[in-house]
Formats: sequence, structure tokens, C-alpha cells
Amino acid sequence: MKQIKFFIGIMALAIIGCLFLVQCTNQQASAPVAKEENKPTGETVFFDDFSGTSLDSSKWNTEVSGIHVNNELQGYVDSAAVIRLVTGEEAEGAANGALLLQPHYAPGYITKDGQKFDFVSGRINTRNKAEFAYGSFAARIKLTDGAGLWPAWWMLGNGNWPETGEIDIMEYVGEKDWISSAIHGKGYSGDAGIVDRLYFPADNDVTNWHVYAVDWTPDSLLFKYDDVPVLRITKPMTQFFGEWAFDNPKYLILNFAVGGVYPYKINGIKEPFYGLPASTFEMIKAGKSKMLVDWVRVTKK
Repeated sequence: MKQIKFFIGIMALAIIGCLFLVQCTNQQASAPVAKEENKPTGETVFFDDFSGTSLDSSKWNTEVSGIHVNNELQGYVDSAAVIRLVTGEEAEGAANGALLLQPHYAPGYITKDGQKFDFVSGRINTRNKAEFAYGSFAARIKLTDGAGLWPAWWMLGNGNWPETGEIDIMEYVGEKDWISSAIHGKGYSGDAGIVDRLYFPADNDVTNWHVYAVDWTPDSLLFKYDDVPVLRITKPMTQFFGEWAFDNPKYLILNFAVGGVYPYKINGIKEPFYGLPASTFEMIKAGKSKMLVDWVRVTKK
């Protein structure tokens, strides 16, 4: 009897040992594995990490206001005050430097077409220099908080809007816990655009670095933030509203708008400026509102 009990005890210890080994193995298998941040797949056909001393004019155009939309408060200018490359502490963790877009208070600024604005800011694009149909489009971006700010990373077709399509990879309108992505085409543009949001964890909001991307194929668009899918749009989904506007080349845009209809629809603020509260106005005057871009990459499989 003692031998039987001893044998049973040995078997029990063996089973427990096996269970412990399996549990440890499973824990090791399910442990998160560190991966290279946004490691590109496929051929890189466009890349800029803003590591030079000035904006690369072979890739980018600097826009100067002449077209005004969305009741925005800024005029776009070609000036180092609103568009420049920064390094070191100013780059806030971008190892090779970063692009800085920054609005400024400039009361009474008059554009080349005679319109008056109280703010100036920066907008760049790759029109006629780098245009693409299909691929993966990504940018690593860091923003400052502020109601009524409207920085964006997006794409436009080279033709009439909205017929040639708009892809909004990232738009921020002043609530730091979310970013939106959207598309616009004929029959689904403006307030009728197809849009969705990603809500961030409280400890990792838009004031941290994030990679904002879209994977664009002939029949779908998949928006991702830090490789987390946010919104998938397919060709049949848009054709319920109108024609698919995403079979033509589009150019890249980075800009920093101030106030306007989208921020106003979120915050309802009319004073001291449309969509822009006094607190953010003071931030802009103090030079604290900015958009940093570490890099922009386009890849094709």
C-alpha cells in the first residue's frame, strides 16, 4: 500500500511538472515580440526623412494661398516661419531631424488674391513630382494638443474635386484622444464623406509619435494607425453612393490648417475665431502649436 501511494505521489509530481512546463512554454509563445517600427514591405518608391538642411524641392512644392476652403482661418505662405526642417531637441525624438509645420498669428495678412487672414501656416505637396496609384502610404507624425487645430496628412487626385478623389489618411481637429481618416468622391464628399475615428489610450494620444498609413489597392483602402486597422473601404461600398474615385494617381499633402468648419463642428466655438478658442489662440501666439513629421514613405508590392 505504501508503495502504491509512493508511486501515485511520483506520478502526481510528474504530471504537475509537465503542466508547469507547458504553461511556461505557452507564456513564452504568447509573449509580445518586439518588431521594427513600421518596417516597410515591398519596394520603396518614395521616401523623405527630412534630414537635409532645407525642404527637398525635387520632391515637394510649397503652396501659397490663392484657393480658400472650409472657412479656415489661415493663409498659406512660403516661409521658414511656418515650414522648416529641425534637428536635435526641436525634432523631439526624430533621430535624423523632422519637418516642422507651425501656424503663426499674423493679423491682417493679405493673400495674393486680396483676401485677408489673421493667421499664416504651411502646406506642402508632391504634385507633378511624385504621384502614385496604389501602394502603402505612411508617415510618422507628432502633434500638439489644442482645440481648433487642424493638421492633416492626405492625398488628392490631379483634377476636379471630388471626382478625382481625396484620401484623408490623418486629420486632427483638437481632441487629442482621436484621429479621423476619410475618403471623398462624387456622391460621397464633404459632410457626406465616408469617415471613421481611432481612439487612443489615455497614455498614448496624438501628442506622441504615431505612424499613420493607408494601404491602397485597385478595389480597397485600409487605413491603419501604428499598424492597427481603423477603417476598410471597398469599391462596392462607395459605388452605393457614387463612382469609385480611386483608380487614378494622387499626390501627397501635409498641411496645418487653423479653425474652420471641421473643428467648429466638433467644438462649436465662434469666438474669438471660428472654430478656434482663446486658449489655442494663445498657444499659437506663443509658438507652441506644431506638427512634426519624422518621415514619409510610399511602398509598392
